[in-house]
Amino acid sequence: MAQETLLHDKQVELGAKMVDFAGWHMPVQFKSIIEEHKNVRENVGLFDVSHMGEVFVTGKDALKFLNKLVPQNVSKLVDGKAVYCQLTNKNGGLVDDLIIYKLEDFKYLLIVNASRISEDINWLVRNSIDFDDLYIDNQSHNYSLLAVQGPKSIDLLKKTR
Repeated sequence: MAQETLLHDKQVELGAKMVDFAGWHMPVQFKSIIEEHKNVRENVGLFDVSHMGEVFVTGKDALKFLNKLVPQNVSKLVDGKAVYCQLTNKNGGLVDDLIIYKLEDFKYLLIVNASRISEDINWLVRNSIDFDDLYIDNQSHNYSLLAVQGPKSIDLLKKTR
């Protein structure tokens, strides 16, 4: 049986066309794809991406560890900012793509693809051996994630304060 996000029942109630995606029962559209695309380009759209994984990497060695595993320079991030990057294998091939947020010094949040959570965590753990002050904490089951997109996104977020 597919997993469901916290918004699943509301999405079904609103008439979403649901599909199985990476082990999750997810909405693919509500009305027409063209109408929804136009709305996001001109207004704002809200996407339930709660199926994505949330992995915290913390400790004094977190930055050094992340810089070892991704081709981007994570040390350029300031608190609250993120970088889209690739988690590479030892030959430079891809394990996955992900987003790394710097929450504060020694604390990072990795957003990983739903279908790759276990593989990504296994890769992180296998490559953490040489780091003494490093903690990898999969909190995917404790978080929901919404993506707000479009030119009126900031207006919507200001209304929720």
